[in-house]
Amino acid sequence: MTSPTSLTAYVQAIGLRGPGLEGWLAAQRVLAGVAPYLPERTVLPAANRLPPAERRRVGAVVKIALAVADEALSQVVPDGAGIPTIFTSSGGDGENYNVICSTLASDDRALSPTRFHNSVHNAPSGYWSIASGDRAPSQVLCAHDGSLAAGLLEAFTQLALDGGRVAVVAYEADYPEPLRAVRPIPDAFGVALVLAAAPDAQARFKLTIALVDSATDALTEPALEALRLAIPSARALPLATLMARGETGSCVIEYLPGSSLRVEVAPCS
Repeated sequence: MTSPTSLTAYVQAIGLRGPGLEGWLAAQRVLAGVAPYLPERTVLPAANRLPPAERRRVGAVVKIALAVADEALSQVVPDGAGIPTIFTSSGGDGENYNVICSTLASDDRALSPTRFHNSVHNAPSGYWSIASGDRAPSQVLCAHDGSLAAGLLEAFTQLALDGGRVAVVAYEADYPEPLRAVRPIPDAFGVALVLAAAPDAQARFKLTIALVDSATDALTEPALEALRLAIPSARALPLATLMARGETGSCVIEYLPGSSLRVEVAPCS
C-alpha cells in the first residue's frame, strides 16, 4: 500500500563519487549514457580543508563523506558552511573497526585515542564541521542498507517542518577482511544532495517522496547494477540516473524490510 503522505523538496546541488565515478560531472556523463562506465577503484581526494593534524588522522570513510559534501555544498555557498546537514551511513569506518578489533585480540592491547574518536559514527560530521567551520545543526543516522532512504526521509521531514535548506550526505567505505566476509562492501561511495523546501533560481529538480511497499528499481547496465547492490549508499544510482538524464520519472529505493521509498523526479526547467 502506498503511503497517503508525500513530501516535496528541491535539489539545488549534487555531489557524487565512487568506483569509476570521479565527481558528479563525470558521473553525469556515465549515467546519461554519454560515456562508458569503466569500473575502477574510487579515487579519494585528500581532505585538504582539514588542518594538517586532523588530515593525517582520517581514513577513507571521512575522505569520501567530505569529498561529496564539499562538492555539493560549495555549489550553493562559497565555503559550504551554514547549511544543516544529515550524515547517513550503514556502518561507518570499517577499516578503523578492523584495527581496533585486531589490536584488542592481540597481546598488545594499547589503542591510540585517535582510533577511538574515529570509530564513533558521527566522526565524518564532526570533521565536516572542522573543515568548513559549519556550526549549523547536524544529524547522524544509520539504518543498515536503508541508510540512504532514512537520510532522505529525515531531510524532507526537516524541510517540511522548518523550511530553508538541508544537505543529506550518504557514504560508505570498504571493509577489510575478515569483516568483509560478513559485510562485503568492496569500495568507497558517497552521494550528497543540497535540498531546499521551496523552488528558487538554484533549484534543478523537484523531488517528491513517499513510503511504498514496492520492489526496488534496478539499473540496466550490469556493472552499475552490481555497484548499486554492493554498496548501500550506491542505492542512490537510480535517482542519480534520472537526474543525470534530466528526465521526469520515478524510482524506488531500498528502506526497511517491507517498506521502500519512492522518489518522483521532475526537472525544474
